Amino acid sequence: MKIRLLAVGTRMPDWVTSGYDDYAKRLTDDVRLELVEIPAGKRGKNADVVRLTEKEGEAQLAAIHPQDFVVALEVGGKALSTEDLSQNLGRWLQEGRNISLLVGGPEGLAPAARARADMQWSLSRLTLPHPMVRVLLAEQIYRAWTLLKGHPYHR
Repeated sequence: MKIRLLAVGTRMPDWVTSGYDDYAKRLTDDVRLELVEIPAGKRGKNADVVRLTEKEGEAQLAAIHPQDFVVALEVGGKALSTEDLSQNLGRWLQEGRNISLLVGGPEGLAPAARARADMQWSLSRLTLPHPMVRVLLAEQIYRAWTLLKGHPYHR
């Protein structure tokens, strides 16, 4: 199964890339984590942020494969425990579907991208820095996978 993280933003700090890569490479062949960076539109004082967000959403939608199960990362989404995430991961593995995780830009996800989602997931009620979300997602996916595999990492 492939999990694709479709995240708005490029040129992350080295600690983000390093942290994300560390967890992504720990996953084996049955679960692979792939990052797809969606360029963020240029924001300035006269920028049309609604249109920029729509364009980012269009790029995310174009990157989703038709059969993917789509999960939008939203503050108002469903909160999952590690055990809940592991159960979802196990179900997705059994179904043989690939997953697309959507992380929006500074203004969040475009309405069209949010509407395409099969599920909305909240990592926290806090507003998290988007670069940190990448590392947190990779770690939580790895943790959920180790729980499925009976690996001691989760303890």
